[in-house]
Amino acid sequence: MRESGGVTVSLFWSRVTNLVTVAVADSVNDDYFELILDEFESALDVYNHPFAHAAARGLEFSTRRPEPEVLLDAA
Repeated sequence: MRESGGVTVSLFWSRVTNLVTVAVADSVNDDYFELILDEFESALDVYNHPFAHAAARGLEFSTRRPEPEVLLDAA
């Protein structure tokens, strides 16, 4: 696990399923995503560059905290 600027990147391996997952949690933007690697992907490369791999897969994520919605009183 590594953390920088509120972004935590974790690398997980399941002995039972033999799946490798990279999880990214951004506490600043309240964003989270996981990348499940296939057998041909380099776990270290995905761990070091998770946003590039997410973008290559077409995974969308926030780049900044969304502005709060303002509800107008209808009365």
